[in-house]
Parts: sequence; structure tokens; C-alpha cells
Amino acid sequence: MKHKVKPPEENLTELMEFVLLDFADVPHLQKFLFGLFLIIYLIIFLGNGAILLITKLDPGLHTPMYFFLGNFSFLEICYVSVTLPRMLMNLWTQRRAISFAACATQMYWFLMLGATECFLLAVMGYDRYVAICNPLHYPLVMNHKVCVQLVAGSWVCGIPVHIGQTFQIFSLPFCGSNLINHFFCDIPPVLKLACGDTFMNEMMVYIAAVLLVMVPFLLILVSYGKIISTILKLPSGTSRAKAFSTCSSHLIVVTLFYGSATISYLRPKTENSAGTDKVLSLFYTIVTPLFNPMIYSLRNKDVIMALRKLLCK
Repeated sequence: MKHKVKPPEENLTELMEFVLLDFADVPHLQKFLFGLFLIIYLIIFLGNGAILLITKLDPGLHTPMYFFLGNFSFLEICYVSVTLPRMLMNLWTQRRAISFAACATQMYWFLMLGATECFLLAVMGYDRYVAICNPLHYPLVMNHKVCVQLVAGSWVCGIPVHIGQTFQIFSLPFCGSNLINHFFCDIPPVLKLACGDTFMNEMMVYIAAVLLVMVPFLLILVSYGKIISTILKLPSGTSRAKAFSTCSSHLIVVTLFYGSATISYLRPKTENSAGTDKVLSLFYTIVTPLFNPMIYSLRNKDVIMALRKLLCK
């Protein structure tokens, strides 16, 4: 991102609101996109809500793995609720203005919940590591108190960093255009509208990304390195397949989330990349939460049985 020279004070105009362009470049598809994203939002809400419900109600799922899965499903509902309702309202009303405070609030919750997802995925990877590599100590290591502490830590870790980061970004002077070429208030498109030197803000973004995104990802890699090493030492093919099946769903979700987010944020930016950025952002903000319930339910007999019990009541 190019650094801008701060304009003279008399040329600065304080912006009171932004305009989210989202998909304004395809006016003939507005109602279709509204219907599509509404259906997606309902599927995400119902799918993740069903998993959250069965992990609470079914005694057979009162284990650490399903405790984390229930929390993850709740997190996914919160994550999409930060961006999708606003986008649906914009598509339906065609009024795309968002106040300065609302934009800052949306950015904070998006960043905080994204960081929580990274840490919770790392916690779920650690849970699978203990279950496969130290099965005899699993009930002792992953007791309920430890599980609650790990989930609480996942939710809390990103709060102070992202409060500071959001405050720093929205303390910048904004002048000229107020058009955000995105469907939510993400850091790159908002920083493009800032006047003055944004170098320190960009550095803070990279530091936060290393601490809150790369560190959990490295912990996941370490966990799976040890898991794969342990699985390969198992004597029979059946036992290896059974051990791998307990963590394959988590591995698919990690690949979807980190893969799409990495491509979106780390690929080279060009002047005409805004459209591609929006499509890639849809993957980790909407498509991944959409597929999570399917990935975990279709590949898990316990979840399928619990869902059948719930539907038969």
C-alpha cells in the first residue's frame, strides 16, 4: 500500500459517514443477491444453531471435542452476523450509508471474532493432539475447567489488540471520497480513504496478524505434525484410518478458513483488484461458516445420531 502525504489542514473535511458499495456495480442482480445471501444466512444460522443445540442437549456429546465444536458453531453465527445483516439491508433498501461509529464498531467485532476463530481452531487442534498422542491422559488434561479456560482465553486474547487497532485507524483524518469498495468495513479499504501517512497503521496490522493469526496457525501445524507422526506409528491401517477420521473435519475447516484468508490478504494488490477481494472475502466470512456444519455432521456418526434424536422428538 502506498503511503500518502498528509494534505494541508484547510483541505481536510471531517467525514461523518461512509458508503459501502458492496455489489452496487451489478444493479440488475440486487434482488437476486438479497435472496441468495438471505438463504445462506438462514442456512448458516440453522446449521450452526443445530450443532450448538445438540452439543448442549445430548449427553453423549458432553466431551471436550464437542464442547469446542458447540462454541465454534456459536462463534460462526456471531461472525457472519457482523457482516451479513448489514449487507442484506443495503441490498434491499439500496441505502448504503454507514455512520463513522457503526463502521468502527463493525470493524472491531469482525477483527475480534476473526482472532477468536484463529485461537479456537488452535485449541481444537490441541484437543485432537492430546486425544491421539496422549489418550490415557486425555480425561485428566482436557477436564471441563481447562476446556472453559481455553475457550475463554480464545475469546479474550484479541480484545485489547483490536480495540487499540480500531481506535488507531479511526483516529486518522479522512478526506475526499467516503466510498468503501467492499461489503463491510475491513481494514484495507478503510485505510485507502485515510489522509496522511498510514505506515504505522500498516505496521500494526502486520504485527497483529503475526500475533493473532500466524501464532495460532503455527500451533495448529505443530499439533498436526505430532498427530501425523503418531498416526503413522500405529500398527494397523484400520487404527490409522480411525485416528485420522477424528481430526479430518477440523483439518478441512482450517484449510478453508486459513487458505481463503491468506489468499485474500497476502496476494499482490492492484488497482482493479477490489472485485476479486470481495469474492475472496466471501469465502472466509460466509462460505466457510456455511460449510462447517456440513463438514462436521456428514463426517461424524455421533453428530448424525444426535441430530436424528433431536428431529424425532
